[in-house]
Amino acid sequence: MTIYVEWEPGDPGTPPQRHSGPAFGYVIEGAVRFELEGEPERLVEAGGTFWEPGGDVIHYQDGNALTDARTRFVVTMMCAPGKPMLELVDESELAERAHLRAPGPTTD
Repeated sequence: MTIYVEWEPGDPGTPPQRHSGPAFGYVIEGAVRFELEGEPERLVEAGGTFWEPGGDVIHYQDGNALTDARTRFVVTMMCAPGKPMLELVDESELAERAHLRAPGPTTD
């Protein structure tokens, strides 16, 4: 499945989540705050790409990094048959897996 996403300035994006399969994205305009479990947060600016393996890995950040402009991107996800495309991660699991999150400014 391929989707187009557009966020208003400062939109925090989707809460922590995981996908049943890999996802590949391309930022058309703006900048995305991107953080996967075990990796430090990074910015993906217009013209840049991102990838996540899917499965058990938590995707912590995917919001608009800009407070004064929209961010737009497309993402293609390979979903496992019979599984949802996106599963939100609850607070208890986030606490259990906190040791797997890379240190950085968004972990406090």
